[in-house]
Amino acid sequence: MADHPLDTFEKKHEFLVGIDSDGCAFDSMEIKHKECFIPNTIKYFDLQPVSKYAREAAEFVNLYSKWRGINRFPALINTIDLLLERPEVINRHANIPRLEGVRAWIERETKLANPALEKEVEKTGDPDLTRALAWSKAVNESVADMVKGVPPFPFVRESLEKLSSVADMMVCSATPGAALASEWSEHGIAGHVSAICGQEAGSKKETLGRAAQLGYARDHVLMIGDAPGDLQAARAVGALFYPINPGAEDASWERFFNEACDKFLNGEYFGAYEAALIAEFDTYLPELPPWKR
Repeated sequence: MADHPLDTFEKKHEFLVGIDSDGCAFDSMEIKHKECFIPNTIKYFDLQPVSKYAREAAEFVNLYSKWRGINRFPALINTIDLLLERPEVINRHANIPRLEGVRAWIERETKLANPALEKEVEKTGDPDLTRALAWSKAVNESVADMVKGVPPFPFVRESLEKLSSVADMMVCSATPGAALASEWSEHGIAGHVSAICGQEAGSKKETLGRAAQLGYARDHVLMIGDAPGDLQAARAVGALFYPINPGAEDASWERFFNEACDKFLNGEYFGAYEAALIAEFDTYLPELPPWKR
Protein backbone atom coordinates (compact mmCIF):
# COMPACT_ATOMS: atom_id res chain seq x y z
CA MET A 1 0.00 0.00 0.00
CA ALA A 2 1.33 3.43 -0.94
CA ASP A 3 2.38 5.70 1.93
CA HIS A 4 1.56 8.87 0.01
CA PRO A 5 -1.25 9.54 -2.50
CA LEU A 6 1.32 10.50 -5.12
CA ASP A 7 3.48 7.39 -4.74
CA THR A 8 1.48 5.73 -7.52
CA PHE A 9 0.78 8.89 -9.56
CA GLU A 10 1.95 8.64 -13.16
CA LYS A 11 2.10 11.13 -16.02
CA LYS A 12 -0.34 9.87 -18.63
CA HIS A 13 -1.24 13.12 -20.44
CA GLU A 14 0.48 16.35 -21.40
CA PHE A 15 -1.62 18.47 -19.03
CA LEU A 16 -1.86 18.47 -15.21
CA VAL A 17 -4.75 20.05 -13.28
CA GLY A 18 -4.84 20.41 -9.50
CA ILE A 19 -8.22 21.13 -7.93
CA ASP A 20 -9.03 22.37 -4.44
CA SER A 21 -12.11 20.81 -2.86
CA ASP A 22 -13.97 22.72 -0.12
CA GLY A 23 -15.46 25.93 -1.50
CA CYS A 24 -13.96 25.21 -4.91
CA ALA A 25 -15.29 21.92 -6.21
CA PHE A 26 -17.88 21.55 -3.45
CA ASP A 27 -20.25 24.05 -1.86
CA SER A 28 -19.15 22.86 1.57
CA MET A 29 -17.23 25.74 3.14
CA GLU A 30 -20.18 27.44 4.83
CA ILE A 31 -21.66 24.33 6.44
CA LYS A 32 -18.30 22.98 7.57
CA HIS A 33 -17.16 26.18 9.22
CA LYS A 34 -20.43 27.53 10.57
CA GLU A 35 -21.82 24.21 11.82
CA CYS A 36 -18.67 22.17 12.57
CA PHE A 37 -15.52 24.23 13.06
CA ILE A 38 -16.83 27.28 14.87
CA PRO A 39 -19.01 25.57 17.52
CA ASN A 40 -16.07 23.32 18.42
CA THR A 41 -13.68 26.28 18.48
CA ILE A 42 -15.91 28.06 20.98
CA LYS A 43 -16.27 24.90 23.07
CA TYR A 44 -12.68 23.64 23.17
CA PHE A 45 -10.99 27.00 23.68
CA ASP A 46 -13.48 28.34 26.25
CA LEU A 47 -14.62 31.23 24.09
CA GLN A 48 -18.22 31.20 25.37
CA PRO A 49 -17.88 34.64 27.04
CA VAL A 50 -17.03 36.17 23.64
CA SER A 51 -18.79 33.70 21.37
CA LYS A 52 -20.25 36.43 19.16
CA TYR A 53 -16.81 37.85 18.43
CA ALA A 54 -15.23 34.42 18.12
CA ARG A 55 -17.78 33.50 15.49
CA GLU A 56 -17.19 36.74 13.58
CA ALA A 57 -13.41 36.29 13.69
CA ALA A 58 -13.52 32.63 12.62
CA GLU A 59 -15.94 33.34 9.77
CA PHE A 60 -13.77 36.19 8.53
CA VAL A 61 -10.57 34.13 8.64
CA ASN A 62 -11.97 30.99 7.07
CA LEU A 63 -14.62 32.29 4.67
CA TYR A 64 -14.51 36.00 3.94
CA SER A 65 -10.86 37.09 3.89
CA LYS A 66 -7.62 36.53 2.03
CA TRP A 67 -6.89 33.80 4.59
CA ARG A 68 -9.78 31.76 3.21
CA GLY A 69 -8.91 28.13 2.67
CA ILE A 70 -5.75 27.96 4.78
CA ASN A 71 -4.96 24.96 6.96
CA ARG A 72 -7.11 24.67 10.10
CA PHE A 73 -4.26 25.16 12.57
CA PRO A 74 -2.88 28.47 11.21
CA ALA A 75 -6.52 29.55 10.78
CA LEU A 76 -7.12 28.83 14.46
CA ILE A 77 -4.16 31.00 15.42
CA ASN A 78 -5.32 33.81 13.15
CA THR A 79 -8.74 33.67 14.80
CA ILE A 80 -7.16 33.80 18.25
CA ASP A 81 -5.01 36.78 17.24
CA LEU A 82 -8.03 38.73 15.99
CA LEU A 83 -9.73 38.13 19.33
CA LEU A 84 -6.68 39.10 21.37
CA GLU A 85 -6.58 42.54 19.75
CA ARG A 86 -10.30 43.27 19.48
CA PRO A 87 -11.37 46.03 21.92
CA GLU A 88 -14.74 44.45 22.73
CA VAL A 89 -12.99 41.24 23.77
CA ILE A 90 -10.35 43.08 25.80
CA ASN A 91 -13.05 45.10 27.58
CA ARG A 92 -14.77 41.88 28.63
CA HIS A 93 -11.55 40.64 30.28
CA ALA A 94 -11.97 37.34 28.45
CA ASN A 95 -9.27 34.74 28.95
CA ILE A 96 -8.23 34.01 25.38
CA PRO A 97 -5.70 31.16 25.15
CA ARG A 98 -2.60 32.21 23.22
CA LEU A 99 -1.80 28.61 22.27
CA GLU A 100 1.95 29.17 22.22
CA GLY A 101 2.52 25.42 21.88
CA VAL A 102 0.45 25.33 18.69
CA ARG A 103 2.29 28.36 17.29
CA ALA A 104 5.66 26.70 17.85
CA TRP A 105 4.47 23.44 16.31
CA ILE A 106 3.23 25.25 13.18
CA GLU A 107 6.67 26.83 12.79
CA ARG A 108 8.51 23.50 12.81
CA GLU A 109 6.03 21.13 11.14
CA THR A 110 5.21 20.96 7.41
CA LYS A 111 2.37 18.41 7.51
CA LEU A 112 -0.13 20.22 9.69
CA ALA A 113 -2.57 17.38 10.29
CA ASN A 114 -3.76 15.10 13.06
CA PRO A 115 -1.24 12.26 12.50
CA ALA A 116 1.72 14.61 12.93
CA LEU A 117 0.00 16.35 15.84
CA GLU A 118 -0.70 13.04 17.58
CA LYS A 119 3.00 12.15 17.43
CA GLU A 120 3.93 15.54 18.84
CA VAL A 121 1.44 15.19 21.69
CA GLU A 122 2.83 11.76 22.53
CA LYS A 123 6.37 13.12 22.48
CA THR A 124 5.86 16.38 24.37
CA GLY A 125 2.60 16.19 26.29
CA ASP A 126 2.23 19.90 25.54
CA PRO A 127 -1.18 21.04 26.90
CA ASP A 128 -1.82 23.43 24.01
CA LEU A 129 -1.18 20.69 21.47
CA THR A 130 -3.32 18.25 23.45
CA ARG A 131 -6.16 20.75 23.39
CA ALA A 132 -5.72 21.45 19.67
CA LEU A 133 -5.76 17.74 18.89
CA ALA A 134 -8.98 17.20 20.83
CA TRP A 135 -10.52 20.15 18.96
CA SER A 136 -9.35 18.91 15.56
CA LYS A 137 -10.70 15.41 16.19
CA ALA A 138 -14.03 16.85 17.32
CA VAL A 139 -14.21 18.94 14.15
CA ASN A 140 -13.66 15.82 12.04
CA GLU A 141 -16.39 13.99 13.93
CA SER A 142 -18.79 16.90 13.42
CA VAL A 143 -18.01 17.04 9.70
CA ALA A 144 -18.56 13.30 9.34
CA ASP A 145 -21.87 13.58 11.18
CA MET A 146 -23.14 16.82 9.59
CA VAL A 147 -21.83 17.19 6.06
CA LYS A 148 -23.69 14.80 3.80
CA GLY A 149 -25.26 15.14 0.38
CA VAL A 150 -23.45 18.40 -0.45
CA PRO A 151 -22.95 18.20 -4.24
CA PRO A 152 -20.22 19.65 -6.44
CA PHE A 153 -20.93 23.04 -7.93
CA PRO A 154 -22.66 23.05 -11.32
CA PHE A 155 -20.21 22.46 -14.18
CA VAL A 156 -17.64 20.74 -11.95
CA ARG A 157 -18.62 17.28 -13.12
CA GLU A 158 -18.87 18.46 -16.73
CA SER A 159 -15.42 20.07 -16.51
CA LEU A 160 -13.85 16.92 -15.08
CA GLU A 161 -15.40 14.86 -17.86
CA LYS A 162 -14.15 17.34 -20.47
CA LEU A 163 -10.58 17.14 -19.12
CA SER A 164 -10.48 13.43 -18.35
CA SER A 165 -9.15 12.34 -21.76
CA VAL A 166 -6.47 15.03 -22.04
CA ALA A 167 -5.27 15.90 -18.52
CA ASP A 168 -4.02 14.19 -15.39
CA MET A 169 -6.03 15.53 -12.46
CA MET A 170 -5.47 15.56 -8.71
CA VAL A 171 -7.14 17.00 -5.64
CA CYS A 172 -4.92 19.45 -3.71
CA SER A 173 -6.63 20.35 -0.45
CA ALA A 174 -6.04 21.28 3.19
CA THR A 175 -8.97 19.03 4.18
CA PRO A 176 -8.24 15.63 5.77
CA GLY A 177 -7.79 12.96 3.13
CA ALA A 178 -10.51 10.66 4.48
CA ALA A 179 -13.13 13.39 4.21
CA LEU A 180 -12.01 14.20 0.67
CA ALA A 181 -12.16 10.58 -0.44
CA SER A 182 -15.64 10.26 1.05
CA GLU A 183 -16.98 13.40 -0.60
CA TRP A 184 -15.49 12.76 -4.04
CA SER A 185 -16.67 9.14 -3.98
CA GLU A 186 -20.13 9.99 -2.66
CA HIS A 187 -20.81 12.07 -5.76
CA GLY A 188 -19.16 9.74 -8.26
CA ILE A 189 -16.33 12.01 -9.37
CA ALA A 190 -13.35 10.39 -7.61
CA GLY A 191 -12.68 8.31 -10.72
CA HIS A 192 -11.73 11.41 -12.67
CA VAL A 193 -8.69 12.19 -10.47
CA SER A 194 -5.50 10.17 -10.17
CA ALA A 195 -4.69 11.29 -6.61
CA ILE A 196 -6.54 12.84 -3.68
CA CYS A 197 -4.06 14.80 -1.56
CA GLY A 198 -5.35 16.10 1.76
CA GLN A 199 -3.60 17.86 4.61
CA GLU A 200 -1.69 14.72 5.65
CA ALA A 201 0.05 14.63 2.25
CA GLY A 202 1.57 18.07 2.73
CA SER A 203 0.81 21.59 1.60
CA LYS A 204 -0.77 22.35 -1.77
CA LYS A 205 2.59 23.70 -2.89
CA GLU A 206 4.25 20.41 -1.97
CA THR A 207 1.69 18.09 -3.56
CA LEU A 208 1.13 20.08 -6.75
CA GLY A 209 4.86 20.67 -7.05
CA ARG A 210 5.69 16.99 -6.66
CA ALA A 211 3.27 16.01 -9.42
CA ALA A 212 4.40 18.87 -11.69
CA GLN A 213 7.98 17.56 -11.58
CA LEU A 214 6.99 14.50 -13.61
CA GLY A 215 7.67 16.29 -16.88
CA TYR A 216 4.81 18.66 -17.67
CA ALA A 217 5.53 21.90 -19.51
CA ARG A 218 5.06 24.90 -17.23
CA ASP A 219 2.09 26.26 -19.18
CA HIS A 220 0.49 22.81 -19.08
CA VAL A 221 -0.01 22.84 -15.29
CA LEU A 222 -3.10 24.53 -13.85
CA MET A 223 -4.36 24.96 -10.28
CA ILE A 224 -8.08 25.60 -9.77
CA GLY A 225 -8.86 27.19 -6.42
CA ASP A 226 -11.04 29.59 -4.49
CA ALA A 227 -8.50 31.14 -2.13
CA PRO A 228 -5.32 33.24 -2.29
CA GLY A 229 -3.39 30.30 -0.84
CA ASP A 230 -4.28 28.31 -3.96
CA LEU A 231 -2.89 31.09 -6.14
CA GLN A 232 0.28 31.22 -4.03
CA ALA A 233 0.74 27.46 -4.33
CA ALA A 234 0.35 27.67 -8.10
CA ARG A 235 2.84 30.49 -8.41
CA ALA A 236 5.34 28.73 -6.12
CA VAL A 237 5.58 25.79 -8.52
CA GLY A 238 5.32 27.81 -11.75
CA ALA A 239 1.74 26.75 -12.51
CA LEU A 240 -1.15 28.69 -14.00
CA PHE A 241 -4.15 29.55 -11.82
CA TYR A 242 -7.86 29.57 -12.48
CA PRO A 243 -9.91 31.29 -9.74
CA ILE A 244 -13.29 30.16 -8.46
CA ASN A 245 -14.65 33.44 -7.11
CA PRO A 246 -16.16 33.12 -3.61
CA GLY A 247 -19.88 33.86 -3.84
CA ALA A 248 -19.85 33.47 -7.62
CA GLU A 249 -18.79 29.84 -7.86
CA ASP A 250 -21.49 28.74 -10.31
CA ALA A 251 -20.54 31.45 -12.79
CA SER A 252 -16.82 30.71 -12.35
CA TRP A 253 -17.25 27.03 -13.14
CA GLU A 254 -19.53 27.77 -16.10
CA ARG A 255 -16.88 30.12 -17.47
CA PHE A 256 -14.21 27.49 -16.97
CA PHE A 257 -16.24 24.83 -18.79
CA ASN A 258 -17.28 27.06 -21.69
CA GLU A 259 -14.19 29.22 -22.13
CA ALA A 260 -11.15 28.98 -19.85
CA CYS A 261 -10.68 25.24 -20.18
CA ASP A 262 -10.32 25.50 -23.95
CA LYS A 263 -7.92 28.42 -23.64
CA PHE A 264 -5.77 26.36 -21.27
CA LEU A 265 -5.68 23.36 -23.60
CA ASN A 266 -5.04 25.56 -26.66
CA GLY A 267 -2.13 27.48 -25.10
CA GLU A 268 -4.10 30.74 -24.93
CA TYR A 269 -4.52 30.99 -21.15
CA PHE A 270 -1.21 32.46 -19.97
CA GLY A 271 -0.84 36.23 -20.09
CA ALA A 272 -3.56 38.84 -20.32
CA TYR A 273 -6.44 36.39 -19.97
CA GLU A 274 -5.15 34.84 -16.74
CA ALA A 275 -4.12 38.24 -15.37
CA ALA A 276 -7.63 39.63 -15.86
CA LEU A 277 -9.19 36.68 -14.04
CA ILE A 278 -6.78 37.03 -11.11
CA ALA A 279 -7.37 40.78 -10.89
CA GLU A 280 -11.11 40.11 -10.68
CA PHE A 281 -10.54 37.39 -8.07
CA ASP A 282 -8.49 39.76 -5.94
CA THR A 283 -11.52 42.02 -5.45
CA TYR A 284 -13.59 39.30 -3.75
CA LEU A 285 -11.70 38.86 -0.48
CA PRO A 286 -10.56 41.73 1.82
CA GLU A 287 -7.52 41.86 4.06
CA LEU A 288 -9.15 43.74 6.93
CA PRO A 289 -12.18 42.51 8.90
CA PRO A 290 -15.31 44.69 8.93
CA TRP A 291 -14.67 45.90 12.48
CA LYS A 292 -11.32 47.40 11.42
CA ARG A 293 -12.52 49.25 8.33
